[in-house]
Amino acid sequence: MTDFLPMSLFAPSLLLAAAAVAVWQPGRRPRLLPRLAEGAALLCLGLALGAVAQLLASGPVTVGIGDGVARMAVRLDAVSTTMAVLVAFVGWVVVRYARTYLDGEAREGAFHGWLLATLAAVLMLVQAGSLAVLVAGFVAIGVGLRRLLLFYPDRAEARRAAAKFTLVWGAGDGVLVLAAGLFWVAFGTADIAALGAAAAGGLPVTAQVGVALLVLAAALKTATFPLHGWLTEVMEAPTPVSALLHAGIINGGGFLLIRLADLVQASPGAMAALVMLGGLTALFGAAVMLTQSAVKTALAWSTVAQMGFLLLQIGMGLWALALLHIVAHSLYKAHAFLASGGAVVAVAQVHRPGPVAVPGIGAVARAFVLALVLYAGVAVGFGLIAGPKSAQALALGVILILGVAYLVAQGLADQAPRALTQRTAAASLAAAVAYFGFQVVAGMLWGPHLPPAPVPGPLEWALIVLALMSFGLVAVAQALFPHWAHHPAAAGLRVHLANGLYLNAVLDRMIGGFRTAKPL
Repeated sequence: MTDFLPMSLFAPSLLLAAAAVAVWQPGRRPRLLPRLAEGAALLCLGLALGAVAQLLASGPVTVGIGDGVARMAVRLDAVSTTMAVLVAFVGWVVVRYARTYLDGEAREGAFHGWLLATLAAVLMLVQAGSLAVLVAGFVAIGVGLRRLLLFYPDRAEARRAAAKFTLVWGAGDGVLVLAAGLFWVAFGTADIAALGAAAAGGLPVTAQVGVALLVLAAALKTATFPLHGWLTEVMEAPTPVSALLHAGIINGGGFLLIRLADLVQASPGAMAALVMLGGLTALFGAAVMLTQSAVKTALAWSTVAQMGFLLLQIGMGLWALALLHIVAHSLYKAHAFLASGGAVVAVAQVHRPGPVAVPGIGAVARAFVLALVLYAGVAVGFGLIAGPKSAQALALGVILILGVAYLVAQGLADQAPRALTQRTAAASLAAAVAYFGFQVVAGMLWGPHLPPAPVPGPLEWALIVLALMSFGLVAVAQALFPHWAHHPAAAGLRVHLANGLYLNAVLDRMIGGFRTAKPL
């Protein structure tokens, strides 16, 4: 028992009350409703910040009612408060943006109502302290987001995207329900903290199957390869919906795994599956993103790649870094979508540059060696100051620095000016310092509340080597792309990648997604 309730617990109720008001004014230019929606969202942010103060003053706490598999509980801890503040802040920004974006729309009031209701569901999800609340949160999010995706129900593309979202998200809900049932059978509890403690003694077969289903549910909800198509087709919905989805809701699968980290890490097979699936999705999404000409579509494919990288981090057992990834990606992607219109105008006004220096094979080799040497030096320095890092953390840093090496290669091209060479070298050094710096901060904030990275065995070492080789080859190929971009085979590959290797079309045929003549 506890003498207080988490302040953030009242935020979903507040948003639902404001959403109920919107039901009475669903049409154009409802009086005071946009300001009411923004005020409710801002008040929720204040409640979330108040919960942080409560956590610092009194420590973690779980509050719940009922017992058994249907127990309803919320948890106040470092993970839930971080996510609550993040969701409340992004939600407030999106609601504020929607005030202007939706002004004068025929169903403006209804949009604000469903937006607030969806935010309430996300806030309840991130504070879940039991499996029942976790499942209910995901189901409620699916209902609310479907209504937002169908804000323009006369658009065939919107109906197709909503149909695919409902199928994939609903399948994830069903799988999650099965996993929750198996955990109840295995451990006799639905409390998340109790499940984490029970996992320390090992997983019975029933629980191992539950963890496998948990990974599948997370994969479905993060739009991983090959069921990623619905995420790239939601552009027919208003821009605030895209921002809310890509900056918040899509992280739900990653949050699910982090919230149940003790269970997931107790299954080496599940961790290995996350590394392979996440790495493949990250490489696939990044490759397709580079072929897109529309800014919002490119951002959508960027989200696919980022979610794959998130699962890769989780599979390596870098839980604190994965949570940091969610925070950083949410803030970046919300800004990217809401500012996409202005960015297009700004780019159109920029004078086109002259010829770009193309690095040769020697320049690319020197760039990668330089980037790795700088990274190794920074790693040694931070190791002496903050202690040695796990093999998984060092490997992840190598993957990140390989991307910077591509920039360094431009600076080492024979025709590159000296200033560019200096800036790209400085960028590599700054990236390495930032990576280890943020890692230290993440470890201080969330490390004590999440499992440490496991000591890698033969399977883990094999996966680390495979990941390094895969990302390394892609980085080198990208740096050398100008040398073979005009080959007919490269042109054909670009067309296939631009269409996502047609996997989305295959899903359309399987579910009848092309038959959208009748509104849903």
